[in-house]
Amino acid sequence: MPTLGNVPRRFLPVLLVAVLAAGCDVVGASPAPDSSDAADAVATLDTLTVAKAGSMRGYNRDKFPHWRDTGENCDVRDEVLKRDGSKVKYSGCNVVAGTWDSLYDGKVLNSPTKVDIDHMVPLANAWRSGAAKWSTDERSEFANDLDRPQLIAVSQTSNRAKGDQDPSTWKPSAEESWCAYARDWIEVKSYWKLTVTSAEKDALTDMLETC
Repeated sequence: MPTLGNVPRRFLPVLLVAVLAAGCDVVGASPAPDSSDAADAVATLDTLTVAKAGSMRGYNRDKFPHWRDTGENCDVRDEVLKRDGSKVKYSGCNVVAGTWDSLYDGKVLNSPTKVDIDHMVPLANAWRSGAAKWSTDERSEFANDLDRPQLIAVSQTSNRAKGDQDPSTWKPSAEESWCAYARDWIEVKSYWKLTVTSAEKDALTDMLETC
């Protein structure tokens, strides 16, 4: 009987749907987000400052130094691959094999070369919503943030389709992931005190209704 084991919380909605559709029992899984989770996210969303998107003048990805070294020839990308994967294999501390479930589109990725590490709130979006005023050190902390749901292993196709868009213009194709996606987006924007546009807030509100 298949189990979900130690699966990151944000992946559970996608995995639960897949397992239940196959007619299997789920053992050891955490429950999907309940109404209190959604209510908390709605309350947090209401605390965010609504503002027009700022200018892209002066933006460069190099102003967000990322994939920080974590020692032994490894970096933050390796840390995310380890955290989000299953049956992960290493060469030293570098990830060389494993399996990853892409939250955005439900794809199962069987090689780290097929995985992109997405910034939940894209760097360019952060620049437009407040990060242009930060120091380089602050932007580096944001770009390498492993403590919030800011970094996630997903398929290359979904990450590149998303680009720097916010939820008003791009949502994951896997609708069952919308609740987790919206909650994570709001958590990141709240912690880093980034603004949202009115269209972005409306889209996040709609996505939370799927919780």
